Amino acid sequence: MLIARTTPATSVGFQQVVVPDPGASSLMVGIWYPSDALASPQPLALFTQNVAVDAPVAGARLPLILISHGTGGSLSGHYDTALALAEAGFIVAALSHAGDTHSDQSRLGQVGDRPRQVERVLDYMLGAWPAHDCIARERIGIFGHSAGGFTALVLLGAVPDFDRQRAYCAEHPEDWGCRMAKERHIVDSPPAFSWIHDPRIKAAVLAAPAIGQSFSRAGLLKVRGPIQLWRAEDDRILPHPFHAQAIRDALPEPPEYRVVPKAGHFDFLAPCNEALAQVAPEICLENPGFDRTAFHRSFNAAVAEFFRKHLPAS
Repeated sequence: MLIARTTPATSVGFQQVVVPDPGASSLMVGIWYPSDALASPQPLALFTQNVAVDAPVAGARLPLILISHGTGGSLSGHYDTALALAEAGFIVAALSHAGDTHSDQSRLGQVGDRPRQVERVLDYMLGAWPAHDCIARERIGIFGHSAGGFTALVLLGAVPDFDRQRAYCAEHPEDWGCRMAKERHIVDSPPAFSWIHDPRIKAAVLAAPAIGQSFSRAGLLKVRGPIQLWRAEDDRILPHPFHAQAIRDALPEPPEYRVVPKAGHFDFLAPCNEALAQVAPEICLENPGFDRTAFHRSFNAAVAEFFRKHLPAS
């Protein structure tokens, strides 16, 4: 019988895989996991992480956390959170949403297919991934930032109403998301029956979730599982109270709600380095008195503790 690992692994293993998605673009996925192999500095996009590439997984019946990035992001955007979760005993799978990344903007801002892409990655992790037997299938969670938070909420059972979104944009044309949708002629309002909900996902962390005003109480009525909800106090991309607060107020069960003083929207992304600051300076700006690196130490610990509590070993 497989049992959960009781002693921590000595390092973090890492793989990058391509997940086939029949009828659509393949999905790039980064996978972090506990390992006993020797780690070394390895490049990941513009970052460097200390991992053991393609090393064996250490442990059995490990919980799995999926990561869904925000608009124009990638699988590397939350790599430090993924590392922290792997160090805490989780397997983590972060995908790059096809068509909504920094390198492929063909579907930028279009959220309709995101839940299905996450579901495809989950199917892969529980089936085709060579180490799938190490995953505890009843211990699956999801972390989502911005549009990824919207994605995670839908997977938990939420049904957005894009009539509400259109009404919001008519009243707030200066909103970042509304301006982007108008400039790119984005029309993305699939009928309710097409939204993908996945009961295999038992808990979620939502960091600055986007399009919050599209969710009514009725649209969130079937959301299941515990939620940890984060809001940046100075979020100029998703202004208060129309997103995280709106979701909090409409959820059938109160989430664990955390407001981060002085933080901005992008402070939930991994701390920047010089290379990233040169390429995307707008996501590296920090408010006076805010330290993203220091925040991420407490943020990552809180995320790991939430999933540890709500995805317990059986």
